[in-house]
Formats: sequence, C-alpha cells, structure tokens
Amino acid sequence: METSHPQSPLPSSRRTFLATSAATALAVPMISAAGADPGPSRQRPDGDLRKLLREIDPARVKADILRMVAFGTRHTLSTQTDPERGIGAAVEWVYGRMQAAAAASGGRMTVEKQSFIQPVASRIPVPTPITNVIATLRGDATPERFYVVTGHLDSRVTDVMNATGDAPGADDDASGVAVVLELARVFATRRTKGTLVFGVVVGEEQGLYGSAYMAAQMKAAGADVQAMFSNDIVGASSAWDGTRPDPHTLRLFVEGVPTTETPADAAIRQSVGGENDGPSRQLGRFVKDVAENDDTDMKIRVVWRRDRYLRGSDHISFIRQGYPAARFTEPRENYNHEHQDIRVENGVQFGDLPQFVDYAYTARVAKVNAATLWSLAQAPGTPKNAKINAVNLSNESTLTWDRGTEADLAGYEIVWRETTDSEWTHAIRVGDVVTATVDLVKDNVQIGLRAVDRSGRRSPAAFPQVITS
Repeated sequence: METSHPQSPLPSSRRTFLATSAATALAVPMISAAGADPGPSRQRPDGDLRKLLREIDPARVKADILRMVAFGTRHTLSTQTDPERGIGAAVEWVYGRMQAAAAASGGRMTVEKQSFIQPVASRIPVPTPITNVIATLRGDATPERFYVVTGHLDSRVTDVMNATGDAPGADDDASGVAVVLELARVFATRRTKGTLVFGVVVGEEQGLYGSAYMAAQMKAAGADVQAMFSNDIVGASSAWDGTRPDPHTLRLFVEGVPTTETPADAAIRQSVGGENDGPSRQLGRFVKDVAENDDTDMKIRVVWRRDRYLRGSDHISFIRQGYPAARFTEPRENYNHEHQDIRVENGVQFGDLPQFVDYAYTARVAKVNAATLWSLAQAPGTPKNAKINAVNLSNESTLTWDRGTEADLAGYEIVWRETTDSEWTHAIRVGDVVTATVDLVKDNVQIGLRAVDRSGRRSPAAFPQVITS
C-alpha cells in the first residue's frame, strides 16, 4: 500500500498505517498523520480537456442568446402555438439545437421533450403544459453516475404574470441556456465514463416547476445524481454602475446544512460539526480544484449560501430531492436588467436586453462548467457509505466505506483540514482498501475521503457519517 501526498510519494519509512484490504482483509500498520504533506495540489486540465475548452465558441454563444431574445417573450404562460413567438416556439428551437448536437454523438446522446401538465399553483392560474428539453450523453464505463447541468428557458418582466409583454431574458436566462447548448455541442463528440445530462428547463420564474419535475423524475427512477449545477444569470460582467469589477470571476452558491437533513442527522451534526461539509459544499471545493485555472481564465468565488437574498434557482429542486447541487451566477448583478419592463427612466435603460451581455464572459462560464463536468465524469465517483467510528473515546480516527466499481480505481485518500479552514489542506493515500485508521484526533479537525484513479484523477470528497453505536 502507498502513503503519499496526492502527487508526491512519501518514503517507505513514513508509511505507517492500519488498513484493511478490500480483497484480503489483512491488517497493516497505522497511518501516521505526520506522513501527509500539506497543501494538496490542484487538479490540472489534461490534454483532452484543454482541447475541449478551446472548442467553446463565444460567437455561437452570442448567436444562441440573440435567437432566444428574438422569440419576444419566453414566459411560461405565453403562447405555445405561435411558430415565431413565445415559449412553445422557443422549446421547439432548443429541441432542434439539441438534436443537432446529438447527431454528432454516434448514438450516445439522446434528446427528449419532458412534458407534463402543471396544475393550478402559485403563479400558475390554469393547468399549463410545461416542457423541458433534456439531452443525455451516456457514459461508457459507469453510466449509472449522473452529472446534471441546466439553464432555464423562460423569461419575465416586472409583473411575473404578464405573459404577453416583451421579455427578452438575454441574461436571465438565455445566457444559462446558451451555456448548456454549447456544452452539449462540445461534449457530444467525446466519450465520458459517467453520464452527463444537459437540461433546458421551463417554469423557473413561476416557481421552479420544470426543474422540480425533472429532479423528481430522476429521483423516482433511482438515478445516482452525484452533482447538479444551475447556470442562471451568467452573462454579464458589468456592475450596476457600468463598471467591470472583475470580468474573470464567477460566483458559485452552495448550501451548508443539507435541506433534507433529518432531526437525527441534526442532533449528531450539532454535536460534532459538519455545517460546512454537506455534499454541496464538497462540490464547491471540487469546482475550485478543477476549474479555477489559466485554461478557463476564471476565478470561482464560492459563496456559502444556498442562493442570494430573496432569490432561488433550479438547483434548489435537486437539493430538495437530496442531490448535491449548486448555482453558478455572475459576480455582481444589475437589477435594472432583471425582471424589468423594457423602458427608459431618467436616462437609464431598464430591461434584460442583449446589449448588456458579455459574450466572451459567458463563454468563459461555459469553460468553467466544462472543466467541472469533464473532471467529475472522468474521475471515480464520490465514495459511498463513508463512515467515521465514534463508538468509543479514542484519539485515533477510523473510517470505513464501500469500494467503488470503476475498473481504473487505484484507491482512496483521507483528507483533512482545521475546522476553521475552508479547503482541504492535507491528504494521504491509503490504497485500495475499505477501512483505514489514522493517528489523527477527529475532535480537532474535519476529515473526508475521496477516490483516486490510476491517472491521478480525484473525486469530490465524501464527509463521513458518524457512527456512535
């Protein structure tokens, strides 16, 4: 077995740990925490990912956004029969774009219209057909692992029930849909180990109805969604005053305490911590690890909140189903351009118009998504059933987990950090095992576990459940 920094093997004299082999269940000496080097290095894009990122085209992103704006309005309650205007025409156009992407996949990508009737509900005055467009690129090695990315097609003006007024929705959220369409196009010609799902959903502005249905359908089917990302308002790099505070920063909102936490889970968490270690927080750490680099030309500002004040997006639908999910959005929104009637007041232009979109910035957002999805789908899956033993008082930390099924799985790393740190700061390889004990006081640090393949790709960390009996 090997004890090492993720990319720096340690001398054999420092390899002291206790672990149980998945194959032989034989014990070997205990892991010494002193044997881990600090500062695990970032995962750099491989050659295949760099080539994929170079194919993302700002001109295509711009053309897609302008085409969506040309539908006049994409309000959920707008016409579904007019061939030129309204949500119906927009859905048909998106479906055609997805089919065009799938045509290059050699049959590995399928496209569906996911339609349902939304009953009368908040902001839905009459039963209303809602149609999502979903493209699924099946993985080659472990297709049971799903990674989902969405943007929402519907738009609105000041009155959320105004289904006829012009609602261009260039930034909110033609930008997010353009990102998803571009991702579907560049990924269609690639083979991935896990399955990627590209969703264009409807009904977000009225109450997340399209994504709620999509997430519920995946849950009912038993889909193992290991990550979901909503791209919502990702097109503008300018602030409300016209300045460009940082056109190379993208916010990522990630909740801490899981929305689906049970009272029993809460009781343990309140005792031992974990507020900053929910599955969505681990996604935030992973995105910074794989997508903040020179190839994307972006910095990821992870915000430890489920979403902005008074707002929400489609990732919440997946969170409510117990899936890890997060929301990408631009660094500093201009509220004159969101949920506004098109007008000029005191020389100020209101409305979500295409002249306020930075297409190069939106393409960089697509690169962040692409780097994230590629790294997730090509790496091993997040470890399952990770647990830390707290049955007896001890200054050691024993973890157990289920072995992954990936053919190229090399083994696992235990990671840890001070409870006041935001990122994992130490890592040590423990080999292809299903339990390990480290001479690390669990009361003093936060501990996690991640899988590693033979190419050195690492999964998001799993935060272990606490076993007390």
